[in-house]
Amino acid sequence: MRDPLKCEELNGSSNASDKSEKFVRVWCDGCYDMVHFGHANQLRQAKQFGNYLVVGVHTDKEISLHKGPPVFCEEERYRMVRGIKWVDEVVEGAPYVTTVATLDKYNCDFCVHGDDITLTADGMDTYAEVKRCGRYKECQRTAGVSTTDLVGRMLLLTKCHHSLTDEMTVENKERARSLSTDRKAVSPWTRVSRFLPTTQTIMQFAEGRAPSKGDVVVYVCGAFDLFHIGHLCFLEEARKLGDYLIVGIHSDQVVNAYKGENHPIMSLHERVLSVLAYKPVSEVVIGAPYTITKELIERFDVQVVANGSR
Repeated sequence: MRDPLKCEELNGSSNASDKSEKFVRVWCDGCYDMVHFGHANQLRQAKQFGNYLVVGVHTDKEISLHKGPPVFCEEERYRMVRGIKWVDEVVEGAPYVTTVATLDKYNCDFCVHGDDITLTADGMDTYAEVKRCGRYKECQRTAGVSTTDLVGRMLLLTKCHHSLTDEMTVENKERARSLSTDRKAVSPWTRVSRFLPTTQTIMQFAEGRAPSKGDVVVYVCGAFDLFHIGHLCFLEEARKLGDYLIVGIHSDQVVNAYKGENHPIMSLHERVLSVLAYKPVSEVVIGAPYTITKELIERFDVQVVANGSR
């Protein structure tokens, strides 16, 4: 274990072969409130810096002190982060200020955070110490989504976030591909397929593991809006019914038709990316039909259709 009193530069004098063979443990921490695809994308990027990702999640008390009360309680947030496919280990009750001592306690080489500043209630940079000691790396923050933004959509009852078309933007296509196929993923099997009710073919696939011969394919569908612990528990139980879980996600127009008001809070593509981030999911059908058709069952060779009970 490193001496916590010493600042150690990441770019030391060890030779290239030592670096290539080193098993790198990466630390991330945060509130992870109302866990969304922006959080997942940050963890995906962090995992690319090493081999093993440890994620510290702050307590309700710490978050309330520095930011205000969280929407999800700490037990929910621990559980949600643990379910993300790039996460190897979760540290519950991680301190709000990241220190060298914390990195050393969990044998992490460095921490990774997005390119935004996180401050304490006193206005101090929570990563100041690890930055000073060369134990900090930065990844790109996912633009266009935040917990604050999602809460705002709920309170303002806006609909401007709804997709006006079923076509994915280039940015969303690439983001879906990276979320489903990244080589550092703990569960690198996820594929993305696209189902259009007006066609009998799939428009887009992202590379990933197709069902193996003999696999029992399970299908579920729904809105999966504001992905929460209930969704995760349902998908985990559905996965136990077979070997390969396909999740159909309804379009914004379909969800709005049966839920009304300004639902869904998250757009189709945001909901797709949120679902893709979780370990039980093998494949996602974008814009799945509300009615499960014979065509869909035959196309994906579905043996089991699962539905949640209320």
